[in-house]
Amino acid sequence: MDNVDLDVLRRLAQWRREGHEVVLGTVTRTWGSAPRPIGAMVAVRGDGSIAGSVSGGCIEDDLSDKARTGAWPTGVPSVVRYGVSAEEATRFGLPCGGTLELVLEPVADHSGVEELLAELTQGHRVLRRLDLATGRAVLEAARDRADTLSLTDSELVATHGPSWRLLIIGAGQMSQYLAQMALALDYEVIVCDPREEYTQGWEVPGARLVTTMPDDTVTEMRPDRHTAIVALTHDPKLDDLALLEALKSQAFYVGAIGSRANQAKRRERLVEFDLTPDEVARLHGPVGLRIGARTPPEIAVAILAHMTAERYGFHKLEFEAPGAGA
Repeated sequence: MDNVDLDVLRRLAQWRREGHEVVLGTVTRTWGSAPRPIGAMVAVRGDGSIAGSVSGGCIEDDLSDKARTGAWPTGVPSVVRYGVSAEEATRFGLPCGGTLELVLEPVADHSGVEELLAELTQGHRVLRRLDLATGRAVLEAARDRADTLSLTDSELVATHGPSWRLLIIGAGQMSQYLAQMALALDYEVIVCDPREEYTQGWEVPGARLVTTMPDDTVTEMRPDRHTAIVALTHDPKLDDLALLEALKSQAFYVGAIGSRANQAKRRERLVEFDLTPDEVARLHGPVGLRIGARTPPEIAVAILAHMTAERYGFHKLEFEAPGAGA
C-alpha cells in the first residue's frame, strides 16, 4: 500500500463518521497494461463522491454512477471486471485488451477499516483477511515485508503498510527534507544520529529517531532487499561506520554524500577494512541522480529519484550528482 491508498482509507473513515454509506474497491488482478497496480484502492460514497483511483477516471465515473443510482454492492463484497473486451477497454479508458478486476466491499463496522487505519498510522504492517461471504475482516500482524494480495472464492488477503525502509545517517537539514519526501513515498524512515546537537532540533513526524551508533543501528536493522541506507553527516567517523555494515548487507541502495574527491578517499578507506572491491563498488557516491541539484530539497529529490530507479531496475540511470557532493 502506498500513501495514496492510505489517504483513501482516511477519507473513507471520515465519510463513515459523517454517516455516509461507502464502498471500498481494491484492485485484485490486471491483464495487459493497467493504470494502477494490484492493491490500489478507491472509495465510493453513496452520493457518488470518489476518493482514490483505479484507472484514468472512466471506471471511477462508472462506480460513481452506480452509487448514485443504487446499483452498487450491498451487504457483502462482490468481484467485478472491467475491460474484458476491446470495446469495453475503449469505453472504460483502459488500453486495448486491458482488464481490471476489483473487489467491491460495502464498508461496515465489521470491516475493520478504522482499526486498520489506526495500525497504519503507527507505521505497522498489517495482514487483512476479508471474508467474501460475510464482509467481516480480521487483522493480524504481517510477518515479513513481502507484499501479499491473493483472492480466492472465499477470501481476499492483502498486506498493508510500508514495505520499504530508509535509514538516514545524520539528522541535519538535508535529512529532514529526505525523510519528509521518503515518508510521502511510503518508506518507513529511521534517522540515526548520536550527536545531541543535531537530535535536539529534529522534528519530522512519522520518522523514527535513534541515537545509537550508526554501525550498531545498521546491524540491528538487518537490512534486506527492501532497505535503503543513505549517509549524510559529512563526518567519516559516522558515515563510514554505517557504510562498513551497509555495503555487506542485502540493502538495495547504499549511498553517501560528499564530493568526488572525498568519495575517492572514502573508497580507499573502505578497501583497507574488510570490504571487498565488489562491496565497495555498490556505494553510490556522490549520492543521487545527476540532475544539477544544489539545495537540500533538490538533493533530496535526486536521492529519492535514484532510489526509485534502483527499486524498479532502471540501472542505466547510474549517474553521479555533483550537487549532492557539495
